[in-house]
Amino acid sequence: MNSFPQFNPKLPAVGISIFSRMSALAQRYGAINLSQGFPDFDCSPKLIGLVENYMRKGYNQYAPMPGVLSLRERIAEKIAHTYGLTVDPTEEITITAGGTQALFDAIAAVVNSGDEVIVFDPAYDAYAPTVQLFGGVVRHITLLAPDFAIDWQQVARCITEKTKLIIINSPGNPSSKLLTDVDFNKLSNLIQGTGIFVLSDEVYADIVYDGRRFSSVLQYPALRDRSFVIGSFGKLFHVTGWKAGYAVAPSWLTDAFRKVHQFNVFSVNTPVQHALADFLDDQSEYEQLPAFFQEKRDFLRAAVEGTGFRLLPCEGTYFQLVDYSALSEQEEGGFSERLTREFGLATIPVAAFYTDPISQRLLRLCFAKSMHTLEAAVEKLRKIDMFYG
Repeated sequence: MNSFPQFNPKLPAVGISIFSRMSALAQRYGAINLSQGFPDFDCSPKLIGLVENYMRKGYNQYAPMPGVLSLRERIAEKIAHTYGLTVDPTEEITITAGGTQALFDAIAAVVNSGDEVIVFDPAYDAYAPTVQLFGGVVRHITLLAPDFAIDWQQVARCITEKTKLIIINSPGNPSSKLLTDVDFNKLSNLIQGTGIFVLSDEVYADIVYDGRRFSSVLQYPALRDRSFVIGSFGKLFHVTGWKAGYAVAPSWLTDAFRKVHQFNVFSVNTPVQHALADFLDDQSEYEQLPAFFQEKRDFLRAAVEGTGFRLLPCEGTYFQLVDYSALSEQEEGGFSERLTREFGLATIPVAAFYTDPISQRLLRLCFAKSMHTLEAAVEKLRKIDMFYG
């Protein structure tokens, strides 16, 4: 019996995330786990050596609240090298405990009770609950396969005097779609002269394919002046368990961001920050990412081609969406659980990234895996195709 009848928990409708649930199922049934988005291969031994070196040198106490300066300087240099832009490492960059914590701090910094926030579904599942924690109201705009294109006229109709923030994600998780100059210019025109902020989740910015050019919010002056840009070293260097990320924003927004950050985690793992700063000196460590992951993407796509799984475009990230409608009419959640239990392959139902009930018969496969894992997963996919075909 509840001994606290007046207790109203935050986020009462939120349960265990689909990522945790499917990974738990994978472990229970001994399935190959292509569900949760983490590599199953090691990061660079050099990077591990750098962390150990700084630990042994005694860099084991609190880092400065905004982050180790050398790491912020390397991030600024990376932005200059990649986009030809100048960012102030002291006033415009903050190191965070992963990309999700950066998202949390940015939303907390600008969203108040009653403010409206536009989110494009399918969306990373941390966006909406964080908005709700601070009393915000989420306005969902549904994007559909296969292209997940944004209807900017629909966005315009959703904007009201209460709209405070628009959250975008490029390359998109799970859609893998890249936003274009057309998208950014339309967004700029929509919010010009308003008090609307932009939160741009760019954690997969360095993982794009087929020679495509990634466009950052930072490259659009009308957006940069009112935007938070989120990055992740977990995605960059295959160390998702280190929970190291960063936020870039103009100084006045960074000031608001840090006011939240200092009472959230205050500072981030010190030896890891120093090691990342040294590791970033070698640009090849991140410039080779597109080719590294494209080899895995292309292997998976070539192996699935010709089966009952229809491949959707994959422009970036390390996720591949497949349409299984030619194999089964079962809704996504049940189908993905069945594949885990009966065929030993764990995936993510794309419906889990939507707020409104929807089943497009899509699954998300993570290909940030060793070739051995991918080869075994392909065998599972072929067995599923034969069983249903």
